Amino acid sequence: MELFLYIFAALFSVINPLGTVPIFVGLTQDESRSALSRTALWTAINTLIILIISFFTGKYLLSFFGISLNSLRIAGGLIITSSGFALLTGKFTKHKGIDGRVKDDAFHRDDISLTPLAIPMLAGPGSISLLISYYQEYNQTIQIFTTLLAILSVCACVFLILRGAHLIVKWLGASGINAVSRIIGFIVIAIGIEYISSSITDILKLIP
Repeated sequence: MELFLYIFAALFSVINPLGTVPIFVGLTQDESRSALSRTALWTAINTLIILIISFFTGKYLLSFFGISLNSLRIAGGLIITSSGFALLTGKFTKHKGIDGRVKDDAFHRDDISLTPLAIPMLAGPGSISLLISYYQEYNQTIQIFTTLLAILSVCACVFLILRGAHLIVKWLGASGINAVSRIIGFIVIAIGIEYISSSITDILKLIP
């Protein structure tokens, strides 16, 4: 249970589905309730597929490119930390590469669940690098099952949050979402710094 809560909290914070709410609302404001549910569902499904593929294939990418786990964790930590700063400064959308041109393109798409919602808003480099490192650390059968359960739970939360995105915006307002995002941003920064510091410590231990 402790491992599940640890992975769930870290992954939820890095993915930050609340940060996607304003984009989701802006892109689906003219859709019916059934269309909203369908978009939210497929966004969660696409995110789940991407995260699971990343979790299981990451070790082969590391081996192919000759990247050590510590190097990946440092790079991932930098990305996660920068995402946290983007949340704190209110520049999360721009950090994810969602500018006016991307939004305009999304408005002309028949399906936005894969891009820009699943990629890059939810399943971005930070969450992918996090899961790749988790597979290297937690590779026992029960640990793998626990990680998959945490991924599934996070994606279920993604669906529920996006499904109720319009209500969330109505209840919290822009200021409320911004306040929650700043709190999550602080947690994300802490996660990123922890990954960097622990990796540097491991590297220093190898120095004779």
